[in-house]
Amino acid sequence: MQIQQAIQSLFGLGLERLDAQLLVLHALDKPLYDRAWLLAHSGDEVPVSAQEILNGNSLRRLTGEPLAYITGHKEFYGLDLHIDARVLDPRADTETLVDWVLDLFPQSTRTVRVMDLGTGSGAIALALQHQRTHWQVHALDFSTGALAVAQANAQRLQLPVIFRHGTWLQDVHERFNVIASNPPYIAALDHHLAALKHEPPEALASGTDGLNDIRTIIAQAPQCLEAGGWLLLEHGYDQAEDVRQLLRKAGFNDVQSRNDLACIERCSGGCWVHART
Repeated sequence: MQIQQAIQSLFGLGLERLDAQLLVLHALDKPLYDRAWLLAHSGDEVPVSAQEILNGNSLRRLTGEPLAYITGHKEFYGLDLHIDARVLDPRADTETLVDWVLDLFPQSTRTVRVMDLGTGSGAIALALQHQRTHWQVHALDFSTGALAVAQANAQRLQLPVIFRHGTWLQDVHERFNVIASNPPYIAALDHHLAALKHEPPEALASGTDGLNDIRTIIAQAPQCLEAGGWLLLEHGYDQAEDVRQLLRKAGFNDVQSRNDLACIERCSGGCWVHART
């Protein structure tokens, strides 16, 4: 079977064309970014060993397993992250949160202290550290498995993020200029969870309305923010108004939301203006 035939075959099974191309590249042990290579070699034969890998991986993808778990890689904010089932598959929507943090200090040469809560693969923290090498970026997660993935990514990318184990801000005693988080925010009975069965459930669901962890973070954050510091939270497509209300009720100022690439309110945040006590 030729490469182009293999791609067409996977496309015919119901896979998206991009997924089909990336699965073929992975089976052939080629870089996932090199889709141009497929065009230049479309008539090449796929070795039998690669066909066997491709068949197995295509079945995994057809059952809904994230492509990142199959290939072990995911691009996020220009970084090649190593990913496995111990962490969520990073979404492009989360880059909205990274953009917001960077926009808060566009030209600052001072050391900005940032905490990434529930870091998972390290995507947010590593993207920020890569973009602002002089910042002091911290990352926390309750899952030791997730921390192992994040630390391995940091070591491979040579980014000096400071990692720690913990439950949100419960045992954090420092203060930060920004606290950013992509916490669990799906309601426990939400039908969308069925499509996410391959990802760690503890990183997805958060109580009957999906806001339990967001409530906890909002309650804890003031004790860990410098005066004028920001708390920025990713949330579900229909939760922006609820999160804004929670922030205002907790005493945050300048509460606002930001849209993702689909023009959906994806992140909300506010500024803690009170002086340190």
